[in-house]
Amino acid sequence: MLAEELKLLVDDVVNFRCELNSIELKAAAGGTPQRLYNTLSSFSNQEGGGVIIFGIDQEKDYEICGVYDPQDLQVKVTEQAQQMEPVVRPLFTVAQINGKTVVSAEISECDVSEKPCYYRGAGKTRGSFVRVGEADLPMTEHEIYNYEVYRRNIQDELRDVPEGIGASLNDAGLKLFLSKIRVEKPNFENLSDEDVLTLCGLFKDGRPTLAGIMIFGLYPQANFPGFGITAVVVPGYEVGNVAQDGARFLDNKRIDGTISALLDGAMAFVNRNIKVKTIVDEKGKRADKPEYPLKAIREVILNALIHRDYSRHTESSPIRILFFPDRLEVENPGGLYGRVTIDSLGKAGADTRNPAIAAALEVLIDTENRFSGIPTIRYEMETAGLSEPKFDSSRGVFRVTLFNENAKEAVNFEEGNGDAIKTIIHFCKTPKSRKELAKKLNISSTSYMMTRYINPLLESGRLKMTIPNKPKSRNQKYVSEFF
Repeated sequence: MLAEELKLLVDDVVNFRCELNSIELKAAAGGTPQRLYNTLSSFSNQEGGGVIIFGIDQEKDYEICGVYDPQDLQVKVTEQAQQMEPVVRPLFTVAQINGKTVVSAEISECDVSEKPCYYRGAGKTRGSFVRVGEADLPMTEHEIYNYEVYRRNIQDELRDVPEGIGASLNDAGLKLFLSKIRVEKPNFENLSDEDVLTLCGLFKDGRPTLAGIMIFGLYPQANFPGFGITAVVVPGYEVGNVAQDGARFLDNKRIDGTISALLDGAMAFVNRNIKVKTIVDEKGKRADKPEYPLKAIREVILNALIHRDYSRHTESSPIRILFFPDRLEVENPGGLYGRVTIDSLGKAGADTRNPAIAAALEVLIDTENRFSGIPTIRYEMETAGLSEPKFDSSRGVFRVTLFNENAKEAVNFEEGNGDAIKTIIHFCKTPKSRKELAKKLNISSTSYMMTRYINPLLESGRLKMTIPNKPKSRNQKYVSEFF
């Protein structure tokens, strides 16, 4: 960045008095910080990288203290960066602010084929870090493995399955698949059934692979109890809210079976719990309108089943479906795979974590119902007049959130709450905590305040969180103008 850009960034940091998931502050008035390895690792592993700013002292109310020696600091930071794997190459900028010298080090995101970036002195397992809010946290074994899977082209869907009832197959399903794929691929006509299934990744050495079990098994959860779905209806806006009678869930279902059975069971749960309103047009014709388009929900669940992580690290982690009054969330183990980013979802060709499962389901699913992924979800939500779906990927979990009309109405609630909104927007010119906001608004219940005012303003973009990757942090603050 240019010196003028650094000055503006420092002004924002001092005004807002907070770090971010992309900014780390170091005083460095008395020397170069000794261990920058954790931040060098987390920024290198984070989408978009990050910036370390030297010369601001958080402990002294974000005072611009300056650095002891900008030249020596750059040399010693570079020496630490050289001890990373792969080597980190900071881009430095120096600026004079109020007579003090401030230095920034921009850390670029390293290529996914080289992740995780880690400190060689600690090794990959203990030296790999991830940025969560304003903290550098050690990567879990699963997070490290996710990068190994892509780099080494490990296909967990092709791993062997223990013998037993879970390895028994549905012969009728196999015959249907073989007949369909021989129609689609005439060159398979002269191959044996076992050869076809082996070429499709469903068999290996005469036995079914995990992909084969998940598609054709009589009961896949006998060997893999976590490869199912849990579906719940929450009585409030957050997990943990309870109904008046103390119930934690209004409906709660564990769904097992093959991928097709899981999809059918999940959609049965959705149909049982989705709200439907009847609309009568001017001619008296009645039509039912569900609160979410069913085709969008089906695509979300199907994508979760196809693209979830089927490694040993997630054998106890089912897909989760959560109904809230204002939204529907679907979570699957395994974050984004390969070079896919949130911004590129549905816009470019994507790496596929489980190509054998994806290809087999394309054969088994009728053409008119064949999944088309993210574009279909977006189109169905837009056609239904609902808000854009939200996609998140963090710490090994991918989440899709669909918002219903309750959420949309909450986002557009200014007309009836103009004075309160003006107060919040003006008050949050500098970051404010939940407690500070509740006191300002004279509201005793922070839960009510969040539901009635803050969450809708966050959804509409009128407010931002200072720690966006850690929404429930006790240090969370809200600001109406953000850099």
